[in-house]
Amino acid sequence: MRVSLICIGTKMPAWVEEGVAEYRKRLPAEINFEIKELPLPKRGKNTDIRRAIAQEGEAMTAAIPAGDKVIALDVLGKSVSTEALSEALRSWQMDGDNVSILVGGPDGLSASCLALAKQKWSLSAMTLPHPLVRVIFAEQLYRAWTILNNHPYHR
Repeated sequence: MRVSLICIGTKMPAWVEEGVAEYRKRLPAEINFEIKELPLPKRGKNTDIRRAIAQEGEAMTAAIPAGDKVIALDVLGKSVSTEALSEALRSWQMDGDNVSILVGGPDGLSASCLALAKQKWSLSAMTLPHPLVRVIFAEQLYRAWTILNNHPYHR
């Protein structure tokens, strides 16, 4: 199965790449975790934010492979525990689903992306920097897998 984190923003700091790589290498071969980075539209003091969000949404929608389950990470989404993520992972594996997780830009996800998502999750009630979200999600995906496999990583 494939889990794609589709993110607005490129050129992440080295610590983000290193953190994601660490958890990616720990995942088994049957879970292909990928990050699709999409460029952030240029913003200036006269930028129409609604238009920028809409452009990001169009790019994200185009990056979602056909047939994927779509989940939006959104501050107003449902808080999801690690155990709930492990159950979702089990379900995706059993059903043979591929999943696209959407991470918007600095102003959030477009209405079209939120409407496309079958579920909306929140990683935290706190505002997290988007580069950190990549590392957190990679770690939580690995942790979810360890729960399903009775690995001692999750105590």
